[in-house]
Order: sequence, then structure tokens, then C-alpha cells
Amino acid sequence: MAPLVAGLRIDVDTLRGTRLGVPALVRLLDQAGIQASFFFSVGPDNMGRHLWRLLRPSFLMKMLRTRAASLYGWDILWKGTLWPGPGIGQHAAEQIRQAAAAGHEIGLHAWDHHGWQTRIAGLDQAAVTRELRRGWERLAGIIGRLPDSAAAPAWRITDAALAAREAFPCRYNSDCRGRSAFYPVVNGRPLSQLQIPTTLPTYDELIGASVTPETYNDYLLGLFQPGRLNVLTIHAEVEGLSCQALFRDFLAKAKGRGIGFAPLGDLAAAVKNAPVAGIGRGAVAGREGWLACQQENTDLP
Repeated sequence: MAPLVAGLRIDVDTLRGTRLGVPALVRLLDQAGIQASFFFSVGPDNMGRHLWRLLRPSFLMKMLRTRAASLYGWDILWKGTLWPGPGIGQHAAEQIRQAAAAGHEIGLHAWDHHGWQTRIAGLDQAAVTRELRRGWERLAGIIGRLPDSAAAPAWRITDAALAAREAFPCRYNSDCRGRSAFYPVVNGRPLSQLQIPTTLPTYDELIGASVTPETYNDYLLGLFQPGRLNVLTIHAEVEGLSCQALFRDFLAKAKGRGIGFAPLGDLAAAVKNAPVAGIGRGAVAGREGWLACQQENTDLP
């Protein structure tokens, strides 16, 4: 049986995750002989502003279920609440360059992760283009070349943002949850940049009453399916920090089951005759709020 090769996407949302989680993951992946796709936020770290969402019962329950304070650390949870958040690209450029020097794919996650997540639904194409350009130029300046791709924060993307992305030379994008590689359709027109969606759940979506840290790795590995697209998203703030030992065990168990990992660009390069499909709003169990989700394949006239 041919080995199953899954895509490994690493989202880096915060200054702490970049400074501490990224070097830890680079070392761990080097030991395992794995390359992945890192997506960096490079502007202000305002992630602490999500604390205001505690007023929403669903978000409060998620914070309690995942034990967020111990999972992420209080310094992350307070960033940008009482004062402007520190610039990630300014204070952690060396860690971003370290991931690039190790041969990993480097993509843009966001200029301002919190700002994108909370405001993207109301931004027009021109506003999104300005936001993307700030992040794109900052990341390119850090690594000394153009980024490989982009991935929307919190899997939130709109038609305006998809259209704005066409102005940036991404080899592919990873903006939504889905089941297969596809070309997104906006206003009846297929776009030119391939989508490689996340197909598997994340740690914070699964952990809780039915899945515990002790059962998590076996449960997650049981969701990988031969013959289909498998893309796992991890976070530098989780698997690179508080869950680092758990992730090391996950990689060992995956190897034992014949599961390998590769950058998303490798999966994109192997795609032939991808379908076209829309992207709409949907929901994912264990995650609060809307997410962009792959819709049914589209037959264009």
C-alpha cells in the first residue's frame, strides 16, 4: 500500500507563538525529517481583544472546555487589550527567517489576525487589498523573497478577499474548510489560484468531554483517509508550546501507521483537473462563529 501523504499547515497567530513555538516546531520537524507550510501573522498582536467575546456563551464555553489560559498562556490572552499590540514581524523576524532557512514553505496568514477575523465580512476589495499588501510586503522583506502562498485567519474569507488575492502571486491559497482541492468561483467566474482547504479538525475543536489529551492522537489519526485530500492545521501557540510533547507523540504514531507529511505546495503541485466550487459560510463543531466552507462542485456554462 502506498503511504498516505498529508498536508501540514502551521498557523502562527501571535508574538509568543512566533518567538517560542516556531523554533520548537522547526527543531521537532527537522528531527522527524518533515517539511511543512508556515503561515505567519506579521503585524500587531491584538489577539487579547478576543476576551470581549467571553460575553458570548458559546465562546465562553469553548474557553472553559479547552482550558484556554493554560493552553495559550495569559500573555497571549491579554495582548492588545489595554494598549496596542506589539508588531510580530518587528520583534520576531529572526524566528520567521529560521523557518524559511529550514526549507519550509512560508505564507502570509495576516497583517492583523484579530482585525481580519472580526472585520473581514465588512471589507470591500480595495480595503482587503490594502490589508494584504501590508502583510505581504512585510513578510517578503523579512524572508528576502516573495511568500509562497496565503491562508485566511480563522478560515474566514469573502468573495471580495478572494478577488483581492488574485493580485498577489500565490502558488495556492488555503482559506477554507473542505474536502478536496478546487478553484473557487466568485460571481460566476473561476479564479486562477487553487484552494487547498483544511480537511481535518484542530486540537481546540476536538478537545473536551469526548476527546481527552490522552485519546486525542489516536482519535485524530483515525480520521485520516487514504485516497482523499488530508490537510491538518496545527498552531504554533498550541502544538509548538503547551502541546509540544503531544505533537511529538502524534508524529511518531503517524509514522508508525505509514502517514507522512508535506507542505501544502507539494499537494497543490500534484493536483490534476481540479473542479471549481463556491465558498460559503458554514459552521464547524467545536469552533465559535462562521467559517468559510467549500460548497458543492459547480458546473459552469
